[in-house]
Amino acid sequence: MNRAFFGSALATLLFAGQAPAQPYPSRPVTFIVPYGAGGPVDTLARLLSEPMRTSLGQPVIVENVTGANGTIGVARAVRAAPDGYTVSIGNWPSHVVNGAIYTLPYDIRTDFEPVARLPSNPYVVVARKDLPATDLKGLVAWLRANPDKATEGTAGPGSGQHVSGIYFQEVTRTRFQFVPYRAGSSEIMRDLVAGHIDLTFDQAITALPHVRNGGVKAYAVTSNKRLAAAPDIPTVDEAGAPGVYISTWYGLWVPKGTPPEAIRKLTIAAMDALVDPTVRQRLTDLGQEIPPAEQQTAEALATHQKAEIEKWWPLIKAANIKAE
Repeated sequence: MNRAFFGSALATLLFAGQAPAQPYPSRPVTFIVPYGAGGPVDTLARLLSEPMRTSLGQPVIVENVTGANGTIGVARAVRAAPDGYTVSIGNWPSHVVNGAIYTLPYDIRTDFEPVARLPSNPYVVVARKDLPATDLKGLVAWLRANPDKATEGTAGPGSGQHVSGIYFQEVTRTRFQFVPYRAGSSEIMRDLVAGHIDLTFDQAITALPHVRNGGVKAYAVTSNKRLAAAPDIPTVDEAGAPGVYISTWYGLWVPKGTPPEAIRKLTIAAMDALVDPTVRQRLTDLGQEIPPAEQQTAEALATHQKAEIEKWWPLIKAANIKAE
């Protein structure tokens, strides 16, 4: 009887060992958003989740893991099992800027595998509606005439608004003060509309609604082409600050060691989502620029991230930007 029992158990173990692995994905995929609900990264994640669910055949769950300017959420993603079921969705601040201002428990250059390059969101130079300057050249002249008197709202040291402001000062030879806001873009725009601060550099996705309703004035888009969602706002090249290109771009990454087949399927699902007409229209309405298909691949993301690190890290370190 014991012999029969052990024989049956051995057969069961052998069968289990020979059973084929379940094809990827066989359960829900989780996007780790390193910022709060309602922000640009969260908005993009939720917009992509439904079409990617259709492509993958599994739900895509969005989880917000906030804190420390995105570093806590990214750390959560990098510690996840490298099986393709946990995806880091991030942006220029979380996967470039933070590497220069924080001592991180991970390396954004080597601890992730790139999956797909997503849309980018140029910044818009916006100011309180009663600021005297009527165009970007006038703004630069006003800032030069009033050094260190103007105030720019930022989401804190190393935020997109902060790095953009430093870059703008360097190129235009102006000086102004930085006012950090804990709550980020929503609080900054509220105070800008109220006239409590003078200007900011914010993503089109959050700035354009206030521009459209007349709450703030827009001087330029920090891109080499006008936005389809706001064709009346000139580019920085047209407005008098050529080459001041600033854009928060987005991407998908998975932990190092994730199987290539899982990465390939995630890449295809992301690219399929960016072809969806409803998604494309929504992204355009939000001021997002969708890269051409050949620039959406994992390889394209790796190349772009490397180039951005080489561009921005020296500037950030030279400015001695430190996390608080």
